[in-house]
Amino acid sequence: MKEIAIAGSIAFVLGLVLTPILIPLLQKLKFGQVIREDGPQGHFKKAGTPTMGGLAFIAAYLLTALIFLPGHMEYLPVLLVSLLCGLIGFADDFLEIVKKQNEGLKPMQKFLLQIAVAALFLLYRFLAVKDPTLILLPGGGSWNMPFWLYIPLFFIMFAGTDNGVNLNDGLDGLCASVTLVVAMFLTFLSRKYGGGLEILTTAVAGALLGYLIFNTYPARLFMGDTGSLALGGFVAAAFITLRQPLLILIAGFVYLAESVSVIIQRYYFKATHGKRFFRMTPIHHHFELGGWSEPRVVIVFTVVCFWTCVLAYLLA
Repeated sequence: MKEIAIAGSIAFVLGLVLTPILIPLLQKLKFGQVIREDGPQGHFKKAGTPTMGGLAFIAAYLLTALIFLPGHMEYLPVLLVSLLCGLIGFADDFLEIVKKQNEGLKPMQKFLLQIAVAALFLLYRFLAVKDPTLILLPGGGSWNMPFWLYIPLFFIMFAGTDNGVNLNDGLDGLCASVTLVVAMFLTFLSRKYGGGLEILTTAVAGALLGYLIFNTYPARLFMGDTGSLALGGFVAAAFITLRQPLLILIAGFVYLAESVSVIIQRYYFKATHGKRFFRMTPIHHHFELGGWSEPRVVIVFTVVCFWTCVLAYLLA
């Protein structure tokens, strides 16, 4: 526990130090956020706020993880998956800045790159992990899934989680707050099952806590897809490593709600020839347009995430 506490503290201090250093650098490079034209009107005042701020907390938990890596090689695959997903987000953010519009990589390009990272992670698990298709079931018990079922579930869970976390990044402090709770849940889950991820999960939580000081409303910088996709890769890879892919449906309920709201909106819009089921999606915008302030949405979503994580831990 002492080592875990030290890792979280180091990551927090690094996040606290690196984030304000990064802000003026991003401003100098003119790496400002491009606001989507069909987004909430109140968000246009955020145009130009430095983006790609995820580099700060990624650097914080990466440096922390490297300090402890010699004695904890078991979390290296999860760390590498997070970094690779962060690179996808970096490419997306960079292209948005160059194009000066709210579109970097095309959706299919981003999806295929995510699938490529997932395939590498799956290959590693089949080559290096005993019983790679064995999963733990919520409520107790385990299931050694057949390959034909495990493989599609693996890709759906990985891409769904990575994109769900990405969709959750839409309000000041929202994605960082929710994922901070999930990272702490993963710490307890890893301690319970001896997954060996505690150093990394606590480092992610600590780095996000330091970053949040500058990302809460009104945010001085945004994490961008660089940060949200890196966090999504981390969450997906951690749940898979702990053999709890189904538990993400409970602990990651907020991510699931964000994704499902987009799907419902899209198909309802097509089916009704232009009518909307929600005011706007992802669903955090629905509440925002309903009169909730950004801080209220963030607090409510974070509290919901906390209790779904408590429920998930009780079922684990």
